[in-house]
Amino acid sequence: MVRKDTWKGVEEENITSLNPEEFLKKTTSRSRRTLKRLKHNPRLKHFIEDVTRIRKTNPKKMIKTQIRDAVILPDWVGLSFGVHNGKEYKRIDITTMMVGRRLGEFVHCTGRVLHSGPGVGATRGSKFVPLK
Repeated sequence: MVRKDTWKGVEEENITSLNPEEFLKKTTSRSRRTLKRLKHNPRLKHFIEDVTRIRKTNPKKMIKTQIRDAVILPDWVGLSFGVHNGKEYKRIDITTMMVGRRLGEFVHCTGRVLHSGPGVGATRGSKFVPLK
């Protein structure tokens, strides 16, 4: 049996046909408030307009952005984004399960820190550690 991807009860084929009112009813309140207040955030509004324009002209193109707090809309399923993590652009391919979340949730901006052993002079006990 083939497993179908769904997002909050909506199948993958039908998710791109959701109108904005239906999408807002199914999304979280934080995302809903962000999308309702687009007139107060011209940067995000301009970005959403750019994505719709690029989606119509060249859907295979990777869209580079530094706007990590952009809410992923149902129209964006199948697009690829390059999200900036502070150092470089990481590629994200949008799937059904990502709808309603933020772009920055899928690109980590902090790396794992691996510390080496303590150096000479770090603690009082380290004076008995041989240098070689």
